[in-house]
Amino acid sequence: MKTILVTGGAGFIGSHTCLCLTEKNYQLIVVDSNINSTNKSLEKIKYMNPNSKIIFAKGDIRDLSFMRKVFNNARENKSPIEAVIHFAGLKSVGESIANPLMYWDSNVCGSINLLKIMCEFKCHTIIFSSSATIYGNTKTNPITENEPINPTNPYGFTKAAIETILKGIFGSSESSWRIANLRYFNPIGAHKSGLIGEDPLGEPNNIFPILCKVVQGKHKELRIFGNDWPTFDGTGVRDYIHVMDLAEAHISSLEFLIENKPQYLELNIGTGIGTSVLELVKTFESVNKCKIPYVFCNRRIGDVANAVADNKKIISLLNWVPKRNIKDMCKDGWKWQSLNPKGFN
Repeated sequence: MKTILVTGGAGFIGSHTCLCLTEKNYQLIVVDSNINSTNKSLEKIKYMNPNSKIIFAKGDIRDLSFMRKVFNNARENKSPIEAVIHFAGLKSVGESIANPLMYWDSNVCGSINLLKIMCEFKCHTIIFSSSATIYGNTKTNPITENEPINPTNPYGFTKAAIETILKGIFGSSESSWRIANLRYFNPIGAHKSGLIGEDPLGEPNNIFPILCKVVQGKHKELRIFGNDWPTFDGTGVRDYIHVMDLAEAHISSLEFLIENKPQYLELNIGTGIGTSVLELVKTFESVNKCKIPYVFCNRRIGDVANAVADNKKIISLLNWVPKRNIKDMCKDGWKWQSLNPKGFN
């Protein structure tokens, strides 16, 4: 049984990926600081899969001695860490603009520390949680992996910097490293059981939990940032992907890296279908039989008009295709929110 380290594994995407990993009988070590998450998500996974093997270690990946202890304990327990799925990091575009140093410290310094420890323990397989924000305000849609890297905000710059570091590491020792940068588009939804889902601590920044809070009456209305974008209805167009499809993409990527020769991959993870903010609102209303009041506001700094994935590369290379549509995302995401109005609490 292979042991996988999952950094940030108690978070939204991390917890869904952990569930998929346990279903594939991987043994997990989850490292999370719980700054923006709770390990109650891991307790739910153990409830959903009683045979799951998850060790939780609370701590910050910027702490070298803590990370060294995590790797060393695994080795002493005769189950050395064979690969890392790296989710840990801060992810709010707006917050990164307000506090860029915090983002460089958490995301980039944290990743460098993780990679140092991986080198020390000769663990050379990593899947990195990257983002489509690294492409910036491109005029090309759908966006291929060959599009120039041109972020428009500090969050995107940190993701691009980590990719650059990983590419340099691979280039310096091609014979040993297996690396996949997964460039997420817009993950929403939840596990169909309604037992795990997105539970941001503090005020959410992503549209879907905000939209759900409006339906729950916790917010008066949904603020849509811009109705004058150069799109068919004036609102931003995004490639929304079900979090379970995204989680399954990690499994496919992991198994591909393990089974094949050392290599460096850059992969878009999206459906290839663009949905405007207004379309998302109307679909949510239709699927969940509700009304969502909304108002238009000024555009946000750092936003872009269109961001849709060209996903042909991952579909052709890996045994993965997105299986769930925007209606599934709205249905499953609302099921989690309606069953858990206070999140994991």
